[in-house]
Amino acid sequence: YSIADIVESGIFLSEQELEQTLDRLKTKKNLILQGPPGVGKTFLARKLAYALMEEIDDDRIEMVQFHQSYSYEDFIRGYRPLPEKAGTFGLKDGVFFSFCEKARKDPENEFIFIIDEINRGNLSQIFGELLMLIESDKRDSKYALPLVYQRLDEARFHVPANVHLIGLMNVADRSLAMVDYALRRRFAFLSLKPQFAAPSFRKWLEGRSMGSDLIGLIVERMGELNHEIATDSLLGENYSIGHSFFCPRGDNFKELDRKWFESVVKTEIIPLLGEYWFDNVERAKQI
Repeated sequence: YSIADIVESGIFLSEQELEQTLDRLKTKKNLILQGPPGVGKTFLARKLAYALMEEIDDDRIEMVQFHQSYSYEDFIRGYRPLPEKAGTFGLKDGVFFSFCEKARKDPENEFIFIIDEINRGNLSQIFGELLMLIESDKRDSKYALPLVYQRLDEARFHVPANVHLIGLMNVADRSLAMVDYALRRRFAFLSLKPQFAAPSFRKWLEGRSMGSDLIGLIVERMGELNHEIATDSLLGENYSIGHSFFCPRGDNFKELDRKWFESVVKTEIIPLLGEYWFDNVERAKQI
């Protein structure tokens, strides 16, 4: 699996951009894909993982989603109810700790851990001492630290060098705080934008037999809409609407028509605009 396969799958970035991103993931080991809704963050994350591994192997990929209740105990280790013994608690490894141990047993291969909505959780609380251990130059046993919940006679913990993290961040959610600056320093960032104007977007749709009139409608109308959003003083580019809303599943779009376009607009785009201009209903209707 290569960068050419990523492009073919429907990622509308140049090979040069993808090569640079993959190189940053290899060297920095931690990458955040950020952008407005519908730019393909989750889709690209898995494709980058395959390209890093140079093959499709989902057994070496793990994915979680952060939320307000997500904790260190879920991510690393903590005391949890024991299903085999009602009413008792025991020390249980979290998903990232278990993933690191799995990678440690297979040092010749790369492992990728994907975190959806990474800015939705309390990052300092979730990562704990891993805030230091995920750094690319700290992936060695000499930097190992004791975990908060330590087992008797257990060796100190470090993150293996063959573990890579990809975080996904929606920049259009007003309810979310900025990413912790200490964590931000440990990640490389790639900002994804809508690609309606990209020749590769049009070519991808044409290659799947979508009609030229429909393609023109999508490109023109969504381009105008995103211009309105980007130039709005209360919104800006971070609130632009991504191209993936108009990238349906399958390989043959010949039967899609204006009615399909309107159904996407009515059920997905208009409700989103209502959220954007929640305090200005008339503006939302006008848009």
